[in-house]
Amino acid sequence: MSRICELTGKGRQVGHNVSHANNKTKKVFLPNLQNVTLMSEKLDRSFKFRVSTHGLRSVEHNGGLDNWLLKTSDEKLSANALKVKRELKKAAAAS
Repeated sequence: MSRICELTGKGRQVGHNVSHANNKTKKVFLPNLQNVTLMSEKLDRSFKFRVSTHGLRSVEHNGGLDNWLLKTSDEKLSANALKVKRELKKAAAAS
């Protein structure tokens, strides 16, 4: 399973551990991913995502999952999140 946030696209970063003697060794910085169930108010159901804590705070700041998905570009979203976004657009067009 890849370590990428499904909503923000945030992934791993590569850097160096630097010792006191200035020796550099490669290090991987992984995002803090959590398994979360987010509720969609317009669709009246919940969805499971693997989201970074930074992404979760961003979703709450934007007023919920529905607003976040409609504002975010498709390139950042995972296939699962894109499916939910299409359902949201279809529900908005129907009502």
